[in-house]
Amino acid sequence: MSGNASNASGGPPALQTTAISASYGAAENAVTDLTLRVSQGQVVSLLGPNGAGKSTSMRAISGLLGLHRGRLTSGRVELFGKDMTGARASRRVRAGLAQCLEGRMVFPGLTVAENLTTGGHVRRYRGAALTAARDEVLALLPRLRDLLDRKAGYLSGGEQQMLAIARALMSRPKLLLMDEPSLGLAPQLVEQVRDIIVSINEQGTSILLVEQNARMALSISGYAYLLEGGRVYAEGTPAELEQDNDIAAAYLGVGTAPAAPRGDDS
Repeated sequence: MSGNASNASGGPPALQTTAISASYGAAENAVTDLTLRVSQGQVVSLLGPNGAGKSTSMRAISGLLGLHRGRLTSGRVELFGKDMTGARASRRVRAGLAQCLEGRMVFPGLTVAENLTTGGHVRRYRGAALTAARDEVLALLPRLRDLLDRKAGYLSGGEQQMLAIARALMSRPKLLLMDEPSLGLAPQLVEQVRDIIVSINEQGTSILLVEQNARMALSISGYAYLLEGGRVYAEGTPAELEQDNDIAAAYLGVGTAPAAPRGDDS
């Protein structure tokens, strides 16, 4: 489908971007006129080849773009109906947003418990409140309970990904941005990550998911946007996108399509 469909399912929006454009490093048009919506309680995927502008889009939404050699040049970002376009990242976290970054980005010299504590920093948890927040997260990711005293640098790749997700959940987000959560994981761990995403969503958290594993992403999404060259190339429900032969071949691993070169931004 072309990029003129409307994602209006699921009730009021958790996230609405309107014609946002952003630079990233030397790329002045890393993202151009991106308009997307995540309804409350919905999982939405943002798909496309490497260098399409997916990670730049996520950073523009979370407020982290300036930390990654980029800037929002135009457009509007709303969280739960409130304009957050110029807001600091910490204010967006307090409004209910959290981001699970690409590459895990755990603190290797800190223990699992200490990494979790950093995830709740903006919430200023103390004592019993910190314990309660951590227990909620560990109920979703019980493997981490046995690793609380281990330094994150000694965890396996799969365990570090679980920790990255858990750390993001410590702020009790209503909207979770997940950037390549299955990247570099073995197939069985990809399935675990998929099940974790489903469980997080079932507890009421809205999710915007960037994934190279398009099949996995579409299997749990209600809607998807395909980016190419920083613009929305197509959008629709998973069924609609899968029925388009050209899109299926180019983006969804059906048929043959040339691999995109690896860029600075995924």
